[in-house]
Amino acid sequence: MKLYEKLLKGEEKLAVVGLGYVGLPIAVAFAEKVKTIGFDINRNKIEQYQKGEDATKEVGEEVIRTTSLQFTWEEEKLREAKFIIIAVPTPVHIDKTPDLSPVIQACILAGRNLAKDSIIVFESTVYPGVTEEICVPVLEKESGFLCGRDFKVGYSPERINPGDKVHRLKNIVKIVSGMDVETRETVAKVYELIIDAGVHKVGSIKAAEAAKLVENAQRDINIAFMNELAMVFEKMDINTREVIEAMNTKWNALGFTPGLVGGHCIGVDPYYFIYQAEILGYHSQIILSGRKINDDMGGYIGEIIVKRMIKAGKLVNKAKIYIMGITFKENCPDIRNSKVLDIINRLREYDAEVTVVDPQADSAEVKKFYNLEVVNLSEVTEADCIVFAVAHKEFVELTRAQIDRMYRVLPPREKLMIDVKSIFNKEEMEDLGYAYWSL
Repeated sequence: MKLYEKLLKGEEKLAVVGLGYVGLPIAVAFAEKVKTIGFDINRNKIEQYQKGEDATKEVGEEVIRTTSLQFTWEEEKLREAKFIIIAVPTPVHIDKTPDLSPVIQACILAGRNLAKDSIIVFESTVYPGVTEEICVPVLEKESGFLCGRDFKVGYSPERINPGDKVHRLKNIVKIVSGMDVETRETVAKVYELIIDAGVHKVGSIKAAEAAKLVENAQRDINIAFMNELAMVFEKMDINTREVIEAMNTKWNALGFTPGLVGGHCIGVDPYYFIYQAEILGYHSQIILSGRKINDDMGGYIGEIIVKRMIKAGKLVNKAKIYIMGITFKENCPDIRNSKVLDIINRLREYDAEVTVVDPQADSAEVKKFYNLEVVNLSEVTEADCIVFAVAHKEFVELTRAQIDRMYRVLPPREKLMIDVKSIFNKEEMEDLGYAYWSL
């Protein structure tokens, strides 16, 4: 507990490596309790934070302006810290295999600036064994130290839900683990400084790594089940929302709904589990099937849009289509692994004119990563079809009159509305003359 006590007394510092949607809230929270360094290799990002700008919208600009967190892109600053948290992304390659390069690069960087008797805790989502079998050797090589003698490691999977203003860092139970009991206890005490909900101690690092994958895989599977039902109900001419509302009247209904599954957790983490299972000779059946269903939903919705336009007597390549939302989820600026792009790409196969509207996303980022222009909500005019792909509050709050002004003057049933997240009421929209469809 010596390190914990020194942190409390201000004799030692804590550092967070990676200041994105996960790392920034953690670093800011720790800065309220102990001396904290916030490091990121992206100098532009650090300069934004230093100006008081929060592109993630996770902690807010007032907090960024007043925090005591020391922002830096200079890796040498990490030498001042004895408790280091690594919170970098772990994406997948195009073939869906794990891309561990960000976490390995973070280990190289941390290793060459590692102080003796430090504890390194990983928050990045990985498959069981990565921390001890891949990260530790890199840390040892770069530092010249021996794990267990000169430094210790722990694992505490991130559980932050970007854009969620209810389930926040401090009120979500934190899973903690360490390479030995002493390390685990120290890690637990340190996190208890900022986690009001408390911590859950796990007996091994591998078990903690697995817990993170499993909690996201189960959500992925449940959403895939609802997506499969939605596709079958489409053929049966049954309204999925009506079925779900009826089902949810029973106490043990799980409350899942169909939709696009993107982002940097649920749309990625199951592939880490599948990959490791394959290496061990087990071919995933349920998890892989769920992934395939969810990965294909963007293309499926794109085909539905085309069919609906044809039924309305419209030429797809002559129609004006607006896509409302490009982020991977509502009320969040994160565009990583957004499945809305799959809808757009499918429509473009038919030479459709597609325009993106998203008041939450950074238009420069959308242009950089997806080569798409983003227009303001006020610029939506003369539409033939509007696709509400993401349930941003700005879309939910639209009045019927505002929506109606976005369309060109069209006969009843020719104003196409595709409501992926069932924002609006089907009967009401159809009574107003819209050709309405929801997933």
